[in-house]
Amino acid sequence: MAVAAQHAPAVRISSPTGRWILLTTVLGSSMAMLDSTVVNVALPRIGRDLDANLAALQWTVNAYMVTLAGLILLGGSLGDRYGRRRIFVLGVVWFATASLLCGLAPNVGILVAARALQGIGGALLTPGSLALIQASFHPDDRGRAVGLWSGFGGIGAAVGPFLGGWLVAGPGWRWVFLLNVPLALVCAPIAVRHVPESSGGPAHGRFDVLGAALGALSLALVTYALIEARGGTLAVVLTAAAGVLAAVAFVYVEKHRRDPMVPPDIFASRQFTAVNLVTLCVYAAFGGFFFLTALQLQVVAGYSPLEAGTALLPTTALMLLFSARSGALADRIGPRLPLTVGPLLCAVALLLMLRVGKGADYLTDVLPALLVMGAGMVTLVAPLTATVLASVDASRAGLASGINNAAARAAGLIAVAALPLLAGMGPEAYRSADAFDAAFRRAMPICAAVLVAGAVLAFTTVRRPAPGCRRPECRTHGSVTTPPLETGRGGAASGTGPAS
Repeated sequence: MAVAAQHAPAVRISSPTGRWILLTTVLGSSMAMLDSTVVNVALPRIGRDLDANLAALQWTVNAYMVTLAGLILLGGSLGDRYGRRRIFVLGVVWFATASLLCGLAPNVGILVAARALQGIGGALLTPGSLALIQASFHPDDRGRAVGLWSGFGGIGAAVGPFLGGWLVAGPGWRWVFLLNVPLALVCAPIAVRHVPESSGGPAHGRFDVLGAALGALSLALVTYALIEARGGTLAVVLTAAAGVLAAVAFVYVEKHRRDPMVPPDIFASRQFTAVNLVTLCVYAAFGGFFFLTALQLQVVAGYSPLEAGTALLPTTALMLLFSARSGALADRIGPRLPLTVGPLLCAVALLLMLRVGKGADYLTDVLPALLVMGAGMVTLVAPLTATVLASVDASRAGLASGINNAAARAAGLIAVAALPLLAGMGPEAYRSADAFDAAFRRAMPICAAVLVAGAVLAFTTVRRPAPGCRRPECRTHGSVTTPPLETGRGGAASGTGPAS
């Protein structure tokens, strides 16, 4: 049942209600951010305890990403239609329930299924947390509220690998998932009691459920085909063909629906199309890098889960400290240079990772690569988001950001599926230090080449936005797996229904 349009009070950030709203949205978004960073560190222990091969570990990451990437635009629209607080709370409870199933999973099949359910919860709560802030706070306080939300969320992303490593080394990998349950038990009641409800106005049009289903199905089928391609069976070929057909059907549906989830005309902007292609390149490389590096540090370099998680902190720390300054610099000089130099710095970092092998020293082998990686990400992420928003009309900012965020997630999951195949990793590669190290050394140049392609694409296609265009509100950003999510004014990052 749709809720009628409501005008939430103009909440001030210094009021008790304002503080409660910030607390619940930070807790909710932190659940999803933590999950996106801690699981990679836990993969070797999960594989050992559940006797899982490399394909199962890939699915442990990708089952979550398939449903999240495929449904995040629809999740934002549901909040606009049925109430942002209602859908946010539903997402928190759903995410926590799926996390409990993950933590109790007796085998890898149930773990993967629970991870897919987790992604659905993430698609409901991720856009909802920012949309609640946009809809609740007084315009004079909204920028500061978004800054606090993104800053504290970034701290959660930074703490994620360290916390995950500590949990895996101590209570066990299951607590990586079970941790979400107490967070939800705090977050959901606060939201129900203290957060005002809001919606995007009277409902009109239909949800593009078919488009969302076809998009998610295409991602799932292509991912399956890539992960299982080592066998070269007829089933793999048929699955790949079905994935391509589902993608074609998705494009057809979006072209012919009255209220499409991804309106094709938004790609009439060459700048928007170009920046999304750059996004696909850089976040594919990032997804493959962070997936394999967490394994390389433990399987080959001999780091404990806690050491491996702590080792990754510098990249996120640099993002938190300097992303706002990078955005300000790009405003002055334009996005073309940062979007060219940033991927090239990241490519250098990936080549420096070739120094990380058996007995790698952190200060001389690992840290230099991660510092260069962080510098590259700082250089490119904020200008990328700004260029996405500037390339469309301000009324479609939420839609543009949602598409860009979904594209980054889809690129990461395809990379996690394809990179082990391209690098020649066998099903049991992560159980052998020599085999995994050899494949890792083939994978890093592949990721570096994709980053160079992104840099060339940015240099040849990206131009300075017109003056007075929409600027990002999320100035501080700490996630290394996706660009920051922006909303429309008072609405969610959605692509269908009344907010589109």
